[in-house]
Amino acid sequence: MSLIAGTVMTLEVAREVSPYGYFLNAGDQDVLLHYTELTDKIKPGDRIEVFLFYDTEDRLAATMKKPYLTLGELALLEVADVHPRLGCFLEMGLGRQLLLPIRELPELKELHPQVGDRVFVIMEHDKQGRLRAKLAGEPELAPLTFQAPASWKGQWLKARVYKPLQMGTFVIVDGGVLGFGAIGMIHSSERTRLLRLGEELEVRVAHIREDGRVNLSMAQRKEVGRDIDSEKILEFLKNRPGGGMPYSDATPPDIIKQRFGISKAAFKRALGKLMKEGLITQKESWTYLVQGEKADQASGKQNSGGGGSSAE
Repeated sequence: MSLIAGTVMTLEVAREVSPYGYFLNAGDQDVLLHYTELTDKIKPGDRIEVFLFYDTEDRLAATMKKPYLTLGELALLEVADVHPRLGCFLEMGLGRQLLLPIRELPELKELHPQVGDRVFVIMEHDKQGRLRAKLAGEPELAPLTFQAPASWKGQWLKARVYKPLQMGTFVIVDGGVLGFGAIGMIHSSERTRLLRLGEELEVRVAHIREDGRVNLSMAQRKEVGRDIDSEKILEFLKNRPGGGMPYSDATPPDIIKQRFGISKAAFKRALGKLMKEGLITQKESWTYLVQGEKADQASGKQNSGGGGSSAE
C-alpha cells in the first residue's frame, strides 16, 4: 500500500499502544495515530479515515482531524506566524502549520504577508516528500473565477492580493454570493501605497474589460477625490507655520505621492479647486494659505456649497 503525505486514506486500527496511541495497518508498515490526533472513540478492528502527514521527527503519522486542503488542492489560508529566514507558517486546520517557503514570497520585504493576512496556496511536497505550500498563480486561480458583471462598475468591493508587483497589484475581487471572485488589477498609478501579498482591501471598480476582468483603483472618482484632497491640503496648510508649504504645481510626482499619498494629477486638481475658491495662492515653488477677510468670504462660500438664495 502506498502511503503519501497530504492525502486522506481509510485504514484499519491494528492495536493500541499506551502511552502513544493507536497503530494503523497500512500493509507492510504501521502508521501511528497519536492520542492527541483523535476526534472520536476508536478500537482495534475499526476502519477509519485519516489524513497523513510527517510529524516533527519526520515520521509518517496520521490524524483524524480534517485539514483545510489536501495534496494538490488550492485554499485560502491565514498566516499564523512569520519567520524572517524560513517564510510564513499557515494555519491548515490541524493545530499545526504549513510552511510557505521564503522563496515563494516577493523579493521586497515590504510586500511580505503579515500575521492575519490570508494567501491563496496549493499544497505540495518538497524534495524529501514533506508537505509545504506554494503560491497559487493565475493558471490555478483563473478557472475558479467568473467574469465581473456590469453592475460592478463604480462599486467599492473587497479584494485580496495574490500577486504584488511594482507596475501593478493583481487581486481576486470577492465574489460574495456570485462565487469565488473575479480577477482584477490595481495599476501603480491607482495605488495610494504598496500592497502586500495576502492583504485585503477595498477597491473601486473603475473599468470592466471585455474579458470580464476589472481595472481597479484605491482612489475616489476624480470629482469626489478632488474635494477630499483639497480638504486634506487645506488642513495641512492651516497647521503649517505661516500657512505655507514648499509644494506646488512644480513639485515632482514622487514627492507629492510620498507626502500626500496622491498622484501629481490629483494634487493639481485639488490646488486648482482651492485657487479658484480664493483659499490659496502660489509664489514660485511655494503654496500659501490666503489670509484675512477674502479667505473668510471664500471659505464661507465653500461651506455653504454655493447654494441659491432663500425664500423671503
